[in-house]
Amino acid sequence: MSSYEENKLVAAHIIQRLGEGGQPPEFGLQRINVGNESYLNVLEHEYFNALLRQGSSFKLVQGYFGGGKTHFLHCVREIAWRYGFVTALVELSPTECPYDDALKVYQNVASRITTAPETIMTPPAYGIGNLVRKVVDERLKPSQGSPEQARAEVLHWINHTLARAWCESHSYRQAIAGLANAYLMADFRREQRIEAWLLGESIQNSELKDDGIYDQLARSNGFTMLRSLLQMVVAMGLNGTALLFDEVDRNLSVSAKRSHIIGDNLRQVVDLCGRHQLPHTLFMYAVPPEFMRTVVPDYPALYQRLKSPVSLSARSPQAVLIDLEKLDLAPTELLTQLGQKLVSVFEDARDIALNHKLQAENAYALAKACTDAYFEVNHRRLFVKTWVSFLYTQLADGESRLTPEDVNALIWSEQQSLTQHMDAEDAFDDF
Repeated sequence: MSSYEENKLVAAHIIQRLGEGGQPPEFGLQRINVGNESYLNVLEHEYFNALLRQGSSFKLVQGYFGGGKTHFLHCVREIAWRYGFVTALVELSPTECPYDDALKVYQNVASRITTAPETIMTPPAYGIGNLVRKVVDERLKPSQGSPEQARAEVLHWINHTLARAWCESHSYRQAIAGLANAYLMADFRREQRIEAWLLGESIQNSELKDDGIYDQLARSNGFTMLRSLLQMVVAMGLNGTALLFDEVDRNLSVSAKRSHIIGDNLRQVVDLCGRHQLPHTLFMYAVPPEFMRTVVPDYPALYQRLKSPVSLSARSPQAVLIDLEKLDLAPTELLTQLGQKLVSVFEDARDIALNHKLQAENAYALAKACTDAYFEVNHRRLFVKTWVSFLYTQLADGESRLTPEDVNALIWSEQQSLTQHMDAEDAFDDF
């Protein structure tokens, strides 16, 4: 595929994602990102380029629903991939993945962990099994000898390095080494059996004893296994891990017991960051502002660790909090710049040329109306969906200047569409 064709497909993907649901695209996010660059620059230069080479860090991302938390985590994921980190972007919810259930948290991380995709149009290969297989494949490539010699060299690495690496769980280390060995030797049944255990599926202990795996994955050891996963990522020769947790439940009213477990688990993570138990790890937890106001104060030990008078910036790169309510641009300017970037993307997707001066004026008119109509940051979703729809009308009917009446009609129409068709998943995947 030529670079022209790839660029056109990526542009079409961006327009489709934003136009249908106001959701951040899987690919080409840097083409439309605006307003959060100061945070991303600090994370890249202070953390991925320096601190995470030897330690780990915890960051709390704060923003209202619709305020860009998911979008921001996608941006961090792209930076992590550029620096050779594996990533796991996990949505936390009371049913699918509650943070007070260590086993479900581990299972979701193990199934979502991935390296950067091979090309921008290739989906990531998710899962701990695919990660181990990719490491083995990469180690087979450099050998200058025969295929048999290459396999012998990788087998020696598995038995004498990987299987002897430091790891909190002996069973977990043996599982990673056993999976690598089974894949290398084309033992499919053994490979599938060990991979199922690594993914947290129910496997009888008797089936795994010959592989040196004696533990069962459970809620009681879920976080031990999660730490072991991070330790074995480094043992496999990878640069580190970015764990990106997105709290997608709008209702924070959980029981006191569950709330206490969540608070205690977070406190432990904050304390472990910087120690060898979480090597080369960025642990990022995205929540609405109510979390800091209504949940954290009940747990003084956690509150003391998270509370800070300042948020992350070039002047305070050590700060724990990343506050997405404090961006580089004012709301109207942010949306206007986003609209201008989308014009260029739309041109690539549709092979057309638009009047940039005219469309910049239209973007400003719509941006101002959206921010005036909404006091909360949900105007971002409204803007991107309305703007993409408007660009299609410009394509079909010819370019024209937006009048105040046109703007009001567009906003009202798109607002009705959002109200009628927004389902739970769409509501959580904020732009």
